[in-house]
Amino acid sequence: MWSGQVVSEVGDHFNNVAVLSLAIHATHRGDVISGIMLSRAIPAMLIGPWAGVLLDRFDRRRIMIASDLARALIALGFILAIFYSQTWLLYVLSGLLMSASPFFTSGRSSILPTIATKEELHTANALTQTTGWLTLAVGAFFGGTAIDQFGYQTAFVFNSLSFLVSAYCIWRLRAPTGHFRAQSTSLNETRVIRPWKEYSEGLRYMWASPLILGIALISVGWASGGGAAQVLFTLFAEIVFKRGATGLGQLWGIAGVGLLIGGAIGNRLGRILSFAGYKRTVLICYLLHGGSYIVFSQMTNWELALLFMCFSRAAVAVSSVLNWSNMLKHVEDRFRGRVFSTIETMNWSTMMLSMMGAGLASAHYPIRMIGAVSGLLSSSTALFWGYADLRGKLPEPKLVTDDERVEIHGDPTQ
Repeated sequence: MWSGQVVSEVGDHFNNVAVLSLAIHATHRGDVISGIMLSRAIPAMLIGPWAGVLLDRFDRRRIMIASDLARALIALGFILAIFYSQTWLLYVLSGLLMSASPFFTSGRSSILPTIATKEELHTANALTQTTGWLTLAVGAFFGGTAIDQFGYQTAFVFNSLSFLVSAYCIWRLRAPTGHFRAQSTSLNETRVIRPWKEYSEGLRYMWASPLILGIALISVGWASGGGAAQVLFTLFAEIVFKRGATGLGQLWGIAGVGLLIGGAIGNRLGRILSFAGYKRTVLICYLLHGGSYIVFSQMTNWELALLFMCFSRAAVAVSSVLNWSNMLKHVEDRFRGRVFSTIETMNWSTMMLSMMGAGLASAHYPIRMIGAVSGLLSSSTALFWGYADLRGKLPEPKLVTDDERVEIHGDPTQ
C-alpha cells in the first residue's frame, strides 16, 4: 500500500501543478482557479456518502483498484485540454477525477487497521500521512520544474501511469481473513442497498461518540479557511509574487516539507502524550497554523513567505497525525468506510464554500487580505475545540474491539 501511495501521490501533484498553472496562464483569472477547485470539491462531496456505504458493504481492496483504473483513464484526458485550449475540459476532467477519489482515499483509511496491529497503528498512520506530505513536496517541486522544461503533457502522462502502478500494488495486498470486507456482516444480510438508511446509521454512530464528532467538526473548521488557501496558493505564486509554475511548485513543495516535519513531530508526540496532552496540543497547533498563514499572506519577501508557510503546514501536520491516530483506534471496522467518507464529505463541502468565497472575493479585494481572513478562519476552529475540552465534552473513549459494539442512540438530524 505504501509503494502504491508514493507513486500515485507524486503523480497527483504533477497533475495539480499542471492543471492550475495551465488554467492561470490561459485566463489570468482567479475565479477560474476557484472554478477548478469547485469542480473537484462538488463531486467529492456528492460521491462521499455512496463511497462510504459501498466500502462498508463490499471488498475494499477491489473498490480501490477500480478507483485507480478509472483515474488512470481520466488523467490521460487532460491532454485534450492542451490541444483544444478549452477551459471547460479542465472543469469536467477535474470533476471526473475527484468522483473516483473518495473510493480510494476512504478505502485506504478503512483497511489500515486490518494490515497493522494495534501496536503498529499509530506508526503506520504517521508513516502514511508523512509519506503523503513527502510526495507533496517531491511532486510539487519536480512537477513545476518538469512542466517548465518538458510541458504539461508529460505531467498528465506520468499521473496516468502512477495510477496503474498504484492499482498493481493494491492488487498485491493480502489480508489474514482472505478479504478486505468489513468484519461485521450487518450490511450484507440483504442484497438490497439502502444508501440513506445505511449512511444515516454511520451518522448516528458518529453522533454517539463525542471525540469522533469533535475531530470531524474541527477538521471542518480548518476547511473553512483551508478551501480558500487552495485557491490562494496559485494566486500568490502566479500573481502576487510573479514566480510562475516554478514558484507554484516551490510553494506547494515547501508546504509539503512543513507537513513532513510536522508529521515526524506528531509521530513522536503520539507516543508520549497523555489524552489530555493530546487535546491541548491540537488546540495549540491550530492557533499556530492560522497565525503563521496570516503572516505568510502579508510577507513581501518570497523566502520569508515560504518559511512561514512551512511553519503553518507543520502545525497542521502535528494535529492531523494525532487526530487520525485516535480515529483509527476508536472507529469500529463496520463503520470505518462511512465515518472516513463522511469526514471527507464534510471537509469538501466546507472547502467548496470557502473556495467559492475566495474566488469571488479575488475579483474585488486584495489577495493578501483574503489570505489573512483565510488564516483567521482556519485558526478560529481551535476556540471551539478548547471550549469543548474545558467543559468536559471530549472524554477519552473506550477502545472498542470487534467483539464490543457501541450502542447507537439519537438522531443526528434532530
